[in-house]
Order: sequence, then C-alpha cells, then structure tokens
Amino acid sequence: MDKKMLDILVCPLCNGKLSLVNSPQQLICRFDRLSFPFDEDIPVLLAEKSTALTAEQLEQFDE
Repeated sequence: MDKKMLDILVCPLCNGKLSLVNSPQQLICRFDRLSFPFDEDIPVLLAEKSTALTAEQLEQFDE
C-alpha cells in the first residue's frame, strides 16, 4: 500500500491512525482494537466487516 494512501486513511469509528500489517494484509486500529481486511488489495473500512482483536493479538503485531 502506498505511504500517502496510508497517511490519508483513518479508522471509520474513531478517526484514528491505522497501521498496516502484511501477513495477512490488514489495517489495524489500535485504539478500537479492530482489524480491517483487504479485498483484492482494497481496504474494506466498514465497521461490520472489521474483526475485534484481543490485547495479545495486538502485541503480536508489534513484534
């Protein structure tokens, strides 16, 4: 994903910054503990398509 695009995209719930994770490719909102999937290289920023993350899952992304 293009760096400029990542700077523009925000969480649809809190308008916070999103982090890109590459395996599998997804965008993470650390504040809301949500993961947003990609569909054919396009981020799906819909709350109903997001997945809730546990604190342990968030820590894995920091490694």
